[in-house]
Amino acid sequence: MVDQTHHDLDPRHQRRIKLMQTLFAHTFDDQIPQHDDDPQVTQQISQILAELEEIDQQIHQFAPERPLTEVNKIDLAILRLIVFESKHKKTPKKVLIDEAVELAKEFGSESSPRFVNGVLGKLLMEEHD
Repeated sequence: MVDQTHHDLDPRHQRRIKLMQTLFAHTFDDQIPQHDDDPQVTQQISQILAELEEIDQQIHQFAPERPLTEVNKIDLAILRLIVFESKHKKTPKKVLIDEAVELAKEFGSESSPRFVNGVLGKLLMEEHD
């Protein structure tokens, strides 16, 4: 339990939650939500959306059994966020996968953690360029 409390206070985790929630909202509304309280979130969302087609192609490549339109919207938001972060930040891939699984446990369905872990495990671990 102590570990979870520490995790809740982690500013990177809090930022990822905001980003994931904004990406989730974007699946229902094409407007880019503005975060007046955090312009960095708005900027990063814009960057993610600019690369969305490429990110979605990568996700689809490693989750071909399910069209993206049928993927749980929370899972999709988590996957999009983590794939983007893996390309633009130096965060270790294992940390990104663990973070994605935590977000999936916190916000997704019962099957979300396994699905997110499976897709990202294949996607990130095969990207050893």
